Amino acid sequence: MLLPTDVDRALVLGGGGPVGIAWEAGLAAGLEAEGVDLWQADRVLGTSAGAFVGAQLASGRGARSLYDAQIALGEKDAADRASGQPISAERMPKPNLAPLIGLFMKPLAEGETAEDRRREMGALALSTETIGEDAFIEGFGRSLSATAWPERFACTAVDAETGEFRLWDWESGIPIERGVASSCSVPGIFPPITIDGRRYVDGGIRSATNIDVVKGARRVVAVAVVGRLGREMQMPRIESELSALRPEGEALLITPDEASQEVFGMNLMEAKDRAGIARAGYAQGRAEAKRVAALWNDTQA
Repeated sequence: MLLPTDVDRALVLGGGGPVGIAWEAGLAAGLEAEGVDLWQADRVLGTSAGAFVGAQLASGRGARSLYDAQIALGEKDAADRASGQPISAERMPKPNLAPLIGLFMKPLAEGETAEDRRREMGALALSTETIGEDAFIEGFGRSLSATAWPERFACTAVDAETGEFRLWDWESGIPIERGVASSCSVPGIFPPITIDGRRYVDGGIRSATNIDVVKGARRVVAVAVVGRLGREMQMPRIESELSALRPEGEALLITPDEASQEVFGMNLMEAKDRAGIARAGYAQGRAEAKRVAALWNDTQA
């Protein structure tokens, strides 16, 4: 399933939980501060955390606004901690990613396909008790409910029962908050999202970035929120997807630098220092701007 091929600039934003949202918002704002406007992409593809950030960038919300919102949330966490209240990352039970990671790490059996494995992950999602579906979607609705689906935005999901990959866009005819919620529904952590009578989970169980969806775009900036623990597992797939793009167009990959990795913590689902993560993304965005601008801002590319 591919986006239209008549695309000049495509932005791909990968998954990474609450840490990824804060870091990608900071990264986009840092690039914007140096004259690189990722929101000008002809197509924006988001997976999980990248779906949340990408939907807002594609809708015309400035990267600085997204960044400021993450800083404000981080400052509220700091005030809560100072007053003895649990911060936002600690108000829910600690996410148990072990069952999902186990499925990612388990080699495919003879005759087993990637879609078969996604069905296993979907079964995990369907069998795990989590926050209610309506409550989960409501969290996205606070940011997205007044947003019409931008024609240039798409996000990824997977059918929890069949393992089939699904791409949601403006032609899908669904509310944007429901589509984004499905893309963010990490199996075993969040509830599968019901769309047209079927249940959908995080598109990241197919790929952390799903870069191959924009094959045919002439210029691609891909952002992958690769943590230290997931690097060995995720990077071979990401590099393979990038290699498949390059014969037809130019592709640039941004991953967290050492300073960003330092503030991430061990679990991307727990943004314990949201403001620090956003600031690290902002600093990296400014540092990456010259490299990205050479591809993104060149009108002759």
